[in-house]
Amino acid sequence: MTAEEFKIQVLPYKNKLFRFAKQLLRSREEAEDTVQEVYMKLWDRKQSLKSYRSIEAFAMTVTKNLCLDKLKSKRNTAVHMTEYEVKYEEKEPDQKAELKEAVDFVEKIIDELPDLQKMVIRLKDIEGYEFEEISRMLEMNINAVRVNLSRARKKVRDELIKMNHYEFSRN
Repeated sequence: MTAEEFKIQVLPYKNKLFRFAKQLLRSREEAEDTVQEVYMKLWDRKQSLKSYRSIEAFAMTVTKNLCLDKLKSKRNTAVHMTEYEVKYEEKEPDQKAELKEAVDFVEKIIDELPDLQKMVIRLKDIEGYEFEEISRMLEMNINAVRVNLSRARKKVRDELIKMNHYEFSRN
């Protein structure tokens, strides 16, 4: 693979890789460093990249593995959803505050999920990957991906119900 082919076929994934790394690492600087490392690894393997069915899935897997290595070494497991833009420009200030509070609460719930469930829910529900892609990225059986997503969604749903029940009973 030439440098030009690399630019065309691999560089377009930069933003997705960065968002994924940032979600896992919580640090913009660490995410940027990780993406640089990923691209260095991909460049070193440029001749064999064509043999992969999906370069994007491979790049996400490399990113995931590097992030997990960093998390294990730091024991930093929190992830922030605030990097996702919530479109609420047309909302009133009180609605914006409520929406931000809800997003923060969901973020807190996701932060408390086990790492695997956290990754699966983010890849599926936030990044929009299909089950097959997540299965390849995380090197998991597709049924295990579905189970982890189901458990993660159930936990988020249960916590939201608890919060809403608490808010309702306070009023």
